Amino acid sequence: MKYKALDAKEYARENMKGIWAAALNPFDGDLALDEQALRSNIRHWIDELDIQGLFIAGKQGEFFSMSLEERKRNFEIAVDECAGKAGVIVSVSDQNMNTAMELALHAQDCGADYIVLHAPVLSFVQDRGEVLYRYYKAFCDELDIGIAMWSHPDSGYVMQPEECARIAELPNIVAIKYSVPRPMYVELSRMVGDRILVSTSSEDEWLDNIEELGWQLYLCSSPPYLLQSAKDKRMDAYTQLAFAGQFEEARKIRDSLEPVREAIKRARPADKPQAFGKYWQSLLGQAGGRVRAPMLELTDAEKTLIGEEFGRCGLKV
Repeated sequence: MKYKALDAKEYARENMKGIWAAALNPFDGDLALDEQALRSNIRHWIDELDIQGLFIAGKQGEFFSMSLEERKRNFEIAVDECAGKAGVIVSVSDQNMNTAMELALHAQDCGADYIVLHAPVLSFVQDRGEVLYRYYKAFCDELDIGIAMWSHPDSGYVMQPEECARIAELPNIVAIKYSVPRPMYVELSRMVGDRILVSTSSEDEWLDNIEELGWQLYLCSSPPYLLQSAKDKRMDAYTQLAFAGQFEEARKIRDSLEPVREAIKRARPADKPQAFGKYWQSLLGQAGGRVRAPMLELTDAEKTLIGEEFGRCGLKV
């Protein structure tokens, strides 16, 4: 580890900055993890798109379809390929707490910079505050690595700002990916923004959050490599302008991406998010690959529609 638990917050504040993308995992024709394809994508994201960090083995990456050993290998590939040129945060999320801890220890040992830990499914629990605090504290007590909370309606609930603020006091809680309505993450940012980094995956709100909330971190989803190509890095461009305080120019560039956002919304089947993302990647020249069950593959008709929308969205490739 590059730091100890008591230094985790300071380390993250200094190093967890800019655009971090959640990686889709390319599976080959036999549905094995295509390691070379993943490495190729990582090199493109870092070297050509200037993405500053990667979120590995999350829901975008279909971790739920992967074995424990595959998830560990996923961590190792990312750490090896990023090689200090980009940050690495890995999802150790699992409903089995022992499995999550085993993954967290592996992440720490293999050189990941941080872990992200999804709030657990808490069936029948009505008063969640103490349960959630003790859950995250158990990981903090065992680990030095910085931990990002992750709250999303997938858990069956969302963590309340007050619950998150209490957990944020733990020494190696460094961030939260807070997938909630904007008023909730604004409230939390104002409560704990001086202690941990608050972020959400909504790209179209990213610029506003830099300007209004002083955010330094986009954590994270697939837009950084679906909205951009080596010849068209508008998300990076408006981000850098915003960080420099040039908000009017940043908004012009941000707004110029609206045709791309709308094309993605029109073309993406509601039941096939990963398959869509991978096919869009392939149109951009990245490695896409197959999805694993229970996720569904695209039909030929869906691929045709996606190709048509891609062709007129205005992205330069």
